[in-house]
Amino acid sequence: MEFLQKLEACKICQTFLLRHNKLQGDIPDSMRNMVGLKFLDLSHNNISGIIPKCLEKLQNLKYFNVSVNKLYGEIPSGGPFKNLSSQFFIHNEALCGSSRFRVPPCPTSSKHKSNREKLLVLFLLLAVAVVLVSTAFVFLWIRYRRGKSAPQQAESLSTVTRERISYYELLQATDDLSESNLIGFGSFGSIYKGILRSGTAIEVKVFNLQLDAAFKSFDTECDVLCSLCHRNLVKVITSCSNLDFKALVLEYMPNGSLEKYLYSHNYFLDTNQRLSIMIDVACALEYLHHGCSLPVIHCDVKPSNVLLDEDMVAHLSDFDISKLLGEDQGDLYTKTIATLGYIAPEYGLDGLVSTKCDVYSYGIMLLETFTQRKPYEFEGDLILKHWVSYSLPEAVMDVVDVNLVTPIGNRLQKELDDVASILKVALDCCAESPARRTNMKDVVAMLQKIKIQLLAC
Repeated sequence: MEFLQKLEACKICQTFLLRHNKLQGDIPDSMRNMVGLKFLDLSHNNISGIIPKCLEKLQNLKYFNVSVNKLYGEIPSGGPFKNLSSQFFIHNEALCGSSRFRVPPCPTSSKHKSNREKLLVLFLLLAVAVVLVSTAFVFLWIRYRRGKSAPQQAESLSTVTRERISYYELLQATDDLSESNLIGFGSFGSIYKGILRSGTAIEVKVFNLQLDAAFKSFDTECDVLCSLCHRNLVKVITSCSNLDFKALVLEYMPNGSLEKYLYSHNYFLDTNQRLSIMIDVACALEYLHHGCSLPVIHCDVKPSNVLLDEDMVAHLSDFDISKLLGEDQGDLYTKTIATLGYIAPEYGLDGLVSTKCDVYSYGIMLLETFTQRKPYEFEGDLILKHWVSYSLPEAVMDVVDVNLVTPIGNRLQKELDDVASILKVALDCCAESPARRTNMKDVVAMLQKIKIQLLAC
């Protein structure tokens, strides 16, 4: 980290964006002297060691992103760290600390064991757990293939829990799938809220087996979701399947969907909240397209498929019609129809599917989020992206959701400029030609840069 050690001599410097720079080594303690530092992005590097506790003295620090590195040890909790988001610390080797950072608590100190020994024991336990879970999964799969499992037996699809939930337990949890527990609909089924005997709230996605495609959809969603692990994807707890019933048990999202917040008079999201949600979704798509061994295409990105947890963190859901790209495939063909208004031109006309189709749908949803206009509500040949593009950059006020702007002096123009930057990213996503569309890695970077500018106000 010789580069950072040189930077610390600059006590009045305020912003350093060092994402994707292949930085290595430790974060130097001497950075505590950078008293003027406000924004520091060290994400997507190879930085190791601990986060120095002395950085708590940087009272001006508003943005400190060290995600996707090799850091370990306790995340500082004092000073500016009190207001930092948990997403700034994800994908590191062994960070621990406060539960609000969504990391495990740090082990208590011992007189007889060093911290290095404790980490070694932790890694060994994790390795044993992975082996046991993998063995159990293989055993269950073999039993399933041989037809020896009971019809109502639930198969564990995730390391989130080992608890098996039977068909009758699901009926009890959802009050026999009563309408009072119905909270939504997927492409091929209905979604119910349930409460297990342990008191855990769950979502139960019941597939409509009267639809031929529901059988394939169930298998697809199981195959896709069980192989994925990302904080912005909905988690599958388990499944329940027999000849007459197929359901997925999902993590419960108490704040519902983005669609509810956009179109209900009882809820409101400001510019920063909407941007944070869209960055969460962009991170999920970046993982699906670039972070998996085989790229995954969601195929149905829209506000009703973006669910919000208790902290308003967004989770992409509903993988009913998702596709897996093979190693030698840049795209594929399908007859599956997604949601009108969000479908990329090449998908709707020719059934040609690629990761660029998700980028297009994301761009439309990003436009919708900041204009509060649905893509299919226009008449004639006019569509949402054209309506917005005709108004940029001079007439942003004509298209932006009026609830987002505060018509007070210079503040209004700054808000309009920020929204215009976001809408420009959205239009880059939904270009007519797939080759001209940006990719989700660049989308994440551009939107995070805009978010930094918002926080700087």
